[in-house]
Amino acid sequence: MRNNCFRFRLLLVALLSVVAVQPAPVLAQIPAVADDSKPASPAAQAHATVQTQSAKLDGFRAKAKVDENDDEKLATLNSQVDDLAREVGKTSDDLRARTDAIKARLTELGDPPGEGQPPEASIVSDERQRLNAERAEITAIIGEADALVAAARGLSNDITAQRRSLFSEMLFKRTEVSGNVFAEASSAFAEEAQVLGDTFGSWLTFSWKAKKLQLLAAITLSIAAALIFFAGGYRLLGRHINRDPARVDVPYISRLSTAFFQTVLQSASLAAFLGSSYFFLDAFNVLRPDVAPILIATINCIGLVYFVGRLSQYAFSSNASNWRLAPLSDTGAKALSTAVVLMAIINGFDYLLSTVSTELASPVVLTVARSFVAAILIGLILIALSFLRPRIAEDGDPAAVGRAWPRWGSVFLRISGVVLIFAALTGYVGLARFISTQIVLTGAVLATMYIGILSGRAISHRDNFSQTAAGRYLEERYKLGAVALDQIGLAAGLGVYILAVLTGLPLILLSWGFRPEDLEQWAYTLATEITVGNITISLVAIFGGIVLFIAGLALTRWLQRWIDGNIMERSHVEAGLRNSIRTGIGYLGVGLAGLIGVSAAGINLSSLALVAGALSLGVGFGLQNIVSNFVSGLILLAERPFKVGDWVVTGTTEGFVKRISVRATEIETFPRQTIIVPNSDLINGRVGNWTHRNKLGRADIAIGVDYSADPRRVMEILQEIGKAHPKVLRNPEPVVLFQNFGESSLDFELRVFLGDVLNGSMVKNDIRLAIFERFRDEGIGIPYPQRNVTVHMQGDVPPPATGTEPGEKKTS
Repeated sequence: MRNNCFRFRLLLVALLSVVAVQPAPVLAQIPAVADDSKPASPAAQAHATVQTQSAKLDGFRAKAKVDENDDEKLATLNSQVDDLAREVGKTSDDLRARTDAIKARLTELGDPPGEGQPPEASIVSDERQRLNAERAEITAIIGEADALVAAARGLSNDITAQRRSLFSEMLFKRTEVSGNVFAEASSAFAEEAQVLGDTFGSWLTFSWKAKKLQLLAAITLSIAAALIFFAGGYRLLGRHINRDPARVDVPYISRLSTAFFQTVLQSASLAAFLGSSYFFLDAFNVLRPDVAPILIATINCIGLVYFVGRLSQYAFSSNASNWRLAPLSDTGAKALSTAVVLMAIINGFDYLLSTVSTELASPVVLTVARSFVAAILIGLILIALSFLRPRIAEDGDPAAVGRAWPRWGSVFLRISGVVLIFAALTGYVGLARFISTQIVLTGAVLATMYIGILSGRAISHRDNFSQTAAGRYLEERYKLGAVALDQIGLAAGLGVYILAVLTGLPLILLSWGFRPEDLEQWAYTLATEITVGNITISLVAIFGGIVLFIAGLALTRWLQRWIDGNIMERSHVEAGLRNSIRTGIGYLGVGLAGLIGVSAAGINLSSLALVAGALSLGVGFGLQNIVSNFVSGLILLAERPFKVGDWVVTGTTEGFVKRISVRATEIETFPRQTIIVPNSDLINGRVGNWTHRNKLGRADIAIGVDYSADPRRVMEILQEIGKAHPKVLRNPEPVVLFQNFGESSLDFELRVFLGDVLNGSMVKNDIRLAIFERFRDEGIGIPYPQRNVTVHMQGDVPPPATGTEPGEKKTS
């Protein structure tokens, strides 16, 4: 038995030792698992984000060195660097917001107890210590983020400088121009044509055999897109701005608007069709990497030539002088239109063939030779144009022989042509090509913008919009008046300005060597990050705030109408109370819409404290009356001593209340004159209200009769007349008073009570007519004042002073 107990004890000790030794590592792992599952602090997350962004920036630096000679890749990289800088800046802003929250919490906790003061609770001291440690950590991370933003901006500036250097090098690079260059170019051109044919042939063969369904689907959708953009666009807008060749004396505004919109709409329709065609081919995976850039260049070339052709057709109007914008002769218009289109074709083919050479890795001499020929041809065309006589004759006949250019015009054309030819002959082919491109493309875009601006200015002039097709349509369809059409014309003119600028500026910037990535970056910065001093303005946020404010106003107006028309009208609420409730809802809605709009615009509401302080100062210096009227208006709306429709008397003003606003009250007098009375005058002065509680009132009619009349009979007659009127109340019944013994009459007064005092004038009129007729029948006279007048003629003897009658003798 003892051995068994001993063995049991040994077994128990062994088990305890195992439990004591083995679980230790397991228990040690439990906190680690818990820590892994616990979310990281905001500071730790921000630190990890900054580290990741720093690694991205290092990768961008390395990539910038690799692609230092590729402008397109540098433009894309610059956009990525700017995006990274914004991300880091957002991280820094979030951390600063957390720092502000920590400062506010530390302010709530207060300073630690000083020497001799009782100690604070441990939980407070621990929280203060934790917050201070977190703030120090966040401050360090903010410093890293700011340094990273500065480094990103520095890299962006370096990339921009490198791109500028590449552009300058491309423009001013000099190439030897000789007979050997053109000999090599001719042989290279034959090889390039063969390679191009083989490339497109193999692509078409492969697409037809391997991807026939995809190719047919892309072609079908492209044709559908053409129908939508061209036929649909013409059906919606084209027929409203189409030119009628038989129309005589076309207004200049119609010429401008037709030329601008036809050029823009037709060019945009073609661009949309070509872009959708490329999209469908690419979406169905029909294009190959070696064919896609050439197809894009072909699309751009077609778009350029078509755009310039449309512009010259509608601006010069060689076949319709009545629609011509410039004062040109028929011959001059045809020559200018032909020359402009020819220069666009030369420039477009130069661009297209240069792209083909780049994609097919053709010799550089081929590109140099083509650009040389294109620059020489465009220069010769410019010089030839300077000798034209395109201006219309002095008698205004477009069919007659025209006049020469102004001197400055011919000089400009010759200098431009000579500069192009000289730059090409001296080997600066890149510069010559750039100048020729700007003459054609930038000139066409600027001309379109100028026509658009002139169109907007003409449309916005008074009474001009009603002369356009759109104005006539709106006038007939919606029966709009001259004022409404004029306001629509102002808005339409502004819209044309915006359309012209937003369409033209990007095209000009692209033609000057900027990339779409640059335009996207500038547009984003312009819309969201306009910096003025320490203030950052976001146009998108401001626009969003305006939209929300307008939406809030529309919702307020709808709510006012709904409550007034559905709730208060059905509940038979009186007009004055309805007006007060409607006005209160309006002011509340406008205030809320304003707060929402200001917040959405990114304006800190706490900064409005400065405005409130300035307003308080203004009140102290001169806005007391405005504030007094405002507060008085609120009191009138809340207390309602009178309401809309009440008959009030204040001072010398008597009439009906038409409108109560927060500044003044409109009172319409009986002659229909509107009197604007400040609210403070109504609050501080005496105001009589005939219809305050109800419309019950009394009408008094005074009447006088001869002294020969029986007063009791007169009172009976007046009593009967008062009771006989249908608008006179029976309770209280009419009252007749014998008022006075007058100088010429017995004075009575008939007092009748009315259910609606607003009918008092008509009731008095009816009763007076009834009194006159009844008195006439009863033989009761209505006297008029009598006076004894003594007239002394010149030479008359006055009566004796002793009282003796005239003719009597005075005896002693």
